[in-house]
Amino acid sequence: MKNILIIDDEVNIGLLLTRFLTKHGFHVETATSGAKAMELLNANRYDLVLCDYRLEDTDGREMLDRILGIHPQTIVIIITGYSDVKIAVEMVKNGAYDYISKPLYPDEILNTINKALDTADLRVTPEPKTSAPAANGSKTEKSSKNQSGGVLVTNNYVLGDCDAAKELYRQISLVAPTNYSVILFGESGTGKESVANMIHQNSPRKDQPFVPLDCGSLSKELAGSELFGHEKGSFTGAFGQKIGHFEMANGGTLFLDEVANLSYDIQVSLLRVIQERKVKRIGGNKEIDLDVRILVASNENLWEAVQKGRFREDLYHRFNEFSIHIPPLRNRSGDLLVFAEYFLKQTSNELNKHIKGFSTEVIRYFTRYSWPGNIRELKNVVRRAALLTEDGKEIETRSLPLELLELNATPINTQETEPIIVESVKAISYARNDLKSAAQEAELDTIMKVLKEVNFNKTKAAAILNIDRKTLYNKMKAMKLN
Repeated sequence: MKNILIIDDEVNIGLLLTRFLTKHGFHVETATSGAKAMELLNANRYDLVLCDYRLEDTDGREMLDRILGIHPQTIVIIITGYSDVKIAVEMVKNGAYDYISKPLYPDEILNTINKALDTADLRVTPEPKTSAPAANGSKTEKSSKNQSGGVLVTNNYVLGDCDAAKELYRQISLVAPTNYSVILFGESGTGKESVANMIHQNSPRKDQPFVPLDCGSLSKELAGSELFGHEKGSFTGAFGQKIGHFEMANGGTLFLDEVANLSYDIQVSLLRVIQERKVKRIGGNKEIDLDVRILVASNENLWEAVQKGRFREDLYHRFNEFSIHIPPLRNRSGDLLVFAEYFLKQTSNELNKHIKGFSTEVIRYFTRYSWPGNIRELKNVVRRAALLTEDGKEIETRSLPLELLELNATPINTQETEPIIVESVKAISYARNDLKSAAQEAELDTIMKVLKEVNFNKTKAAAILNIDRKTLYNKMKAMKLN
């Protein structure tokens, strides 16, 4: 049975939530002040805390820091009024799992709690999963801040904990609840479709269809049929009626990947559909009303395509109500080894193997490689290496693809004054031999050793090192490990 603490100075809300959640199999306790909540938190361990942002003796920001300071693994959900939503989003960035806006709806609360508890089981930790799945039987579809450090997987997308990942999550959190059209920019392999799916799953349309379409290889004729559908006999080869992607996505979200590849004529038709919110199948007469949110993606700058006359400016502005840049893996070096560890764990389970990890030399190759194929390439490299590695062994360089080894052929210059990550335990070499440098190197050696022992779970590492999470983050940042 999961333990939940409700912190709200409105007694009636506490009573109603207690009755409702108790009926659904949770053990619930309540506190009507921050002070009372701290007494309970010091005496008990809770799986999840529902905390009102505005309390008589404190606020949600302070309570979040206190809760995570005592119990870093506890999931915190903030209850907020409409006027405090922006603050709540900031709190999600700082460690809260999610926020719920008033007025409160029991089903929404239950769904959020179940997803939060299910998400907790997806954190990459060295211990086996022990928690039961969500009460609704589904795996989490909602993205969340990983308050314990490490990595979360949402809709098959890896969320890290470096600054770039935090900014990506912040932008997703802001735009997802709206009905804005969004342009997603990012290199191939960065996970644009997964981010689009994440936006959809965190929107009011989450129970409606999410329909992706790769526009990269569509001819003019095929693109029209795929987007708008067609009637039987409307053109050569149209042997039957076809429902287009706009119709399939009606009520939900349509994701158009590599939208810059659509022909100019198709762009004209697409603009008309978006403006009129109606679609007509090719060869048909009936207009179909549409209620579709549109997300698009491109691995090139759409505005530059506009300037070159390859993309309609009016269509660009229709799409560009909000834009998100998904950073390449080379700009997320602080998450690289955590991603690799996750993919290794995932593949080991799939292959029914126990692979101990990566050798020092493999980690050195990983951290020096630019990863032009981004997260997709890293996943494929790890999967290939795991297949070639014997059960019970570490992954060695002989299991890495030739192109990765060749691009790492240049030897490392250990006399550089900037630190270079070369392995997970001994990751730095200082040119100076003074006492201060020796102390820094010893400190880094200790930090990296502990991080590897706990599978790069920063909260557990901080506990072992007897420092708080913020101090650990600051040290890692100073040593260029973030």
